[in-house]
Amino acid sequence: MSLKTTYRYIAPFYDWAVTGAIDRARRMSLQNIPTEGCLDILIDGIGTGLDLRYLPTRHRYVGTDLVAAMLDRARTRARGFDCELMRADSMALPFRGDTFDIVVLHLIVAVVPHPVKALAEAARVVRRGGRLVVLDKFLQPGRSAPLRRLLNPLASRIATRLDVVFEHVIAQVPGLNIVVDRPALAAGWFRSIVLEKN
Repeated sequence: MSLKTTYRYIAPFYDWAVTGAIDRARRMSLQNIPTEGCLDILIDGIGTGLDLRYLPTRHRYVGTDLVAAMLDRARTRARGFDCELMRADSMALPFRGDTFDIVVLHLIVAVVPHPVKALAEAARVVRRGGRLVVLDKFLQPGRSAPLRRLLNPLASRIATRLDVVFEHVIAQVPGLNIVVDRPALAAGWFRSIVLEKN
């Protein structure tokens, strides 16, 4: 079963599954979005739109997701925002390079089959000097994490990967500098990361 199919089925339950503890981490991550100006912001993998409640309404947003059922749920939350919602694959974004000031990548880099492609696409579409705001679960470099690695083949087919090491991913995407990297949840398994395109 593909992730696209899985997320179509779990869309009605998605909010229940990811709210709660992760809300605080989500809010903390989105404090990296400026409240001034009028920026072009891509929410890559917007899902049901849970990020929108923590974002300033003054910016222009594009929210993408591969699953129509997720976007259908995001439409209600997008009311009151200048926000276009569209189906798109995070690993092959349909935008020209240097289009956005900020790309938000919440719970997407470690979900897609090829994290390097997703990060490289986000880096491609953000403007020079722009930022990528990442929140996701990543293994620490050199940590064995045997249970997570054991569960990964099943988890990656159903909902998310459990074996992604962010340092291995960013090493394959040139031109990004780490500005912020701090633990966000679950003893540092979830990390809040801000990258800048140089």
